[in-house]
Amino acid sequence: MDRARIIAETAARISRELDAAAIMVSGELSFEGIETGGIPVYYISMRPKSIIDHLISTGKDGKNPMKELGDQINREAAGNSDHLQQAAAIEYVLGRLENGIIVGVVETRGSSSIIVHNLDENPLIKAMKECQERIKPEVMSAIMKISFDIVLTGREGKKIGAAFIIGDSEEVLKRSHQLILNPYAGHDETYRNILDKKNWESIKEFSQLDGVFVVDENGIIQAAGRYLDVDAKNVDIEKGLGGRHVSAAAISRDTVAIAVTVSESGGIIRVYKDAKEIICMDCLKPAVRYI
Repeated sequence: MDRARIIAETAARISRELDAAAIMVSGELSFEGIETGGIPVYYISMRPKSIIDHLISTGKDGKNPMKELGDQINREAAGNSDHLQQAAAIEYVLGRLENGIIVGVVETRGSSSIIVHNLDENPLIKAMKECQERIKPEVMSAIMKISFDIVLTGREGKKIGAAFIIGDSEEVLKRSHQLILNPYAGHDETYRNILDKKNWESIKEFSQLDGVFVVDENGIIQAAGRYLDVDAKNVDIEKGLGGRHVSAAAISRDTVAIAVTVSESGGIIRVYKDAKEIICMDCLKPAVRYI
């Protein structure tokens, strides 16, 4: 029996014994003809770095290649786990996974690993649930789904960024002003409800405007193209991020709102609560379901 088949059958057996919610595969490992007991298999984007890449590079500088390999294996194991956790969190946000156990299989050119991950302990999902203490879960979920859509598809072939300030909308409006005429002013709530997917195209269209969206805790958009009047002093965020991120972090400090930003350049979604970045998602493409 070949190596790939053994790994796939082992992952399937572990999944059945743990009654896993899904098997997530980073790589090209085939589960065709392997009994998973009805557990779905998802394929996620691959990590680019492999142990062999590292071994080739470290073999040229006189260092002990076996020690370097051991160090790299440890780093790659941690990286694989982080990669799986983020992919699982994305599927959770998209509503395709619920709580439970995920069995991950991560392949590189140099190694394969099987990872058992409990979604209840996923740090990104925990952070999402923190936000849901202030905002209705369905509202937070809709904002994240829209943010993923903005990252993955942009608008008319162009990358765009966005920022959503959710909850405590009265205070947020007091601490901000319009850069342009509010495109949502005077419209019925039906057309401003972020929970209605029919409104998502207009949200993506208005994402091209400067400023932020202000959304109340029920998912009703109060304004777009809003400029935040905040003092960004003492806001500690990653260096190099622009004014959208700084002001979003600051408004989450001055109010009890949650801020979600979409980076135009890097395709990264960040969530700020109490001026702290609690979620940073490098948006992989959504997993493709196989079984």
